[in-house]
Amino acid sequence: MEKKKFYMTTAIAYTSAKPHIGNTYEIVFSDAIARHKRMEGYDVFFCTGTDEHGQKIEEKAKAAGITPKEHVDKISGEVRRIWDLMNSSYNYFVRTTDDYHEKAVQKIFKRMYEKGDIYKSEYEGMYCTPCESFWTESQLVNGCCPDCGRPVKPAKEEAYFFKMSKYADRLMKYIDENPDFIVPESRKKEMINNFLKPGLQDLCVSRTSFKWGIPVDFDPKHVVYVWLDALTNYITAIGYDPDHPSEQFEKLWPADLHIIGKDILRFHTIYWPIFLMSMDLPLPKQVLGHPWLLFAADKMSKSKGNVIYADDMVNLFGVDAVRYYLLSSMPYAQDGNITYETFITKYNTDLANTLGNLVNRTVSMVNKYFGGEINAAAIENDLDRDLADTALSTAKSVNELMDAYHTADALGKIITLAQRSNKYIDETTPWALAKDEAQLPRLKTVLSNLIEAIRYIGALLAPFMPDTSASILAQIGSPEGTLESLAQFGSAPSRTVGEAKALFARIDEKAMMERIQKEIVEPQIAQAAKEAAASAPAEEKPAEEEKEGVAFLPEITIDDFGKIDLRVGKVVSCEKLKKSRKLLRLMVEDGQGTRQILSGISKWYKPEDLTGRKIIFVANLAPAKLAGELSEGMILAADAGEDDVKVMFVDDSVPAGSRIH
Repeated sequence: MEKKKFYMTTAIAYTSAKPHIGNTYEIVFSDAIARHKRMEGYDVFFCTGTDEHGQKIEEKAKAAGITPKEHVDKISGEVRRIWDLMNSSYNYFVRTTDDYHEKAVQKIFKRMYEKGDIYKSEYEGMYCTPCESFWTESQLVNGCCPDCGRPVKPAKEEAYFFKMSKYADRLMKYIDENPDFIVPESRKKEMINNFLKPGLQDLCVSRTSFKWGIPVDFDPKHVVYVWLDALTNYITAIGYDPDHPSEQFEKLWPADLHIIGKDILRFHTIYWPIFLMSMDLPLPKQVLGHPWLLFAADKMSKSKGNVIYADDMVNLFGVDAVRYYLLSSMPYAQDGNITYETFITKYNTDLANTLGNLVNRTVSMVNKYFGGEINAAAIENDLDRDLADTALSTAKSVNELMDAYHTADALGKIITLAQRSNKYIDETTPWALAKDEAQLPRLKTVLSNLIEAIRYIGALLAPFMPDTSASILAQIGSPEGTLESLAQFGSAPSRTVGEAKALFARIDEKAMMERIQKEIVEPQIAQAAKEAAASAPAEEKPAEEEKEGVAFLPEITIDDFGKIDLRVGKVVSCEKLKKSRKLLRLMVEDGQGTRQILSGISKWYKPEDLTGRKIIFVANLAPAKLAGELSEGMILAADAGEDDVKVMFVDDSVPAGSRIH
């Protein structure tokens, strides 16, 4: 019987710079899904690649004194090297500078123009180079790009525009009829409420102010807007051509799953579906917008020495340890965090102590007591039954969680099975059984059951930690690593185990942190300082931090009050802002992610007074810059007397994100 196809993609990485660990999360996350789908019997086609056009690339190449093609060749090669280093099992790596892609994009653009969906006009407004996005004055936030918060520049040029509103109602209908098209649910609501309901403006789809892009063949002074170019990779990579679509395209499209970062959700759930409608092509079945991986709830910055790169982590800890942290520490719908300290703690606790210790001591006991020979597992009492039931339920839960793409929860179940197996050792005391010859049959049963539980662990780890999975199965002498083999506990036959080898050696945190500081953090800070000195920016004038209040405020109506969105937030971290005497930087979990809020309360509160506490904040306050930093909200506090301020704390039982009425 022919396997059912499963076509999945990552967002293609932008070739502006080497990808950091947060960028790398996406390929590892996608790879785990691809590997699990293959284990389930799907014919998986997994596509990734690089996005290589745009003004930002042209400017970076010029600054480096090289051609744009030389720049993207270097960075694309670096992306592919890291993707391969992380043991990702992609089937195809697309580059938007590939000749076949560029020709297909030119044909697509022309077809859209001939259909009347694209027209020529003139653009005048504000442009964000890093985001490759145009904005109107009303869309800006404090004069900056609403997506990234960076400065924008006035732009006026002739351009082609796509009639987005022509397809808006059709897209809304599709989303309504396909409730799982955008996941998680919070992302779908964001797209509908923030973009579709207010109405779509026509989209600029060409540029004339730079040359590094795909030329519009019938009007060569224009190059195709980078997002129209980039998004079509999902069909050109599998052989789409408007004139002659390939057999592979006919087989694979529509995509079963697009995996992207939450910051580019608008492009993939609004622009991309509408482009497909214009081409009369089916829409992808699902778009998953994953959260961000932050350094200690903060964005990574070389000046802080906190940019983490996957290859550095692999050199320190190994590929599978890095894959494990990324996949086990990122929540499904909320931003995750990484620091070197939390990585080491999780490594020692889960991998060295729980998993590595279980496999090592079990295989060692089989070799010591029975010369490596082991029987099929057997159920003799309630302890055995509980271990078997845990293994069976773990296999079932992991499959269900992976079908919903909850990798962290799935790995949590596997580690729980390893913990249960370690407890089984403590409950059955094999070392005590070995002292009594009459108990040797029971000892063999205990060890057989442990080896069988480890077989479940080894097989289930395959999508997440493929090398570790293979090592575990080799050590226990088991060729059975399929999902079908996990249907019955004890289905593995008698066999001989291999040599016990340590999977993960425990790390000395103090020594490792000293090494990281010397080899990674200090060089990053020095390099950032060197780059800053070279660019010699004008010194920013310190921003005004606070204004004098007024004694009385004018009356407002209930409608006015209803415009204020008060929410409960959890302060996940807090620190003093170095540029300011008064401001604290709070990273606040808001139920959908993490936002930065600056508050002038350092006179009354220390960071440790706030960390871990629940507070109330204004969620829909326009972002503002204070002391050169972006603040995305305002926390509530009370004047509690002369020169005294009290923050309004909330009971910890109230979930983050809860609205205050």
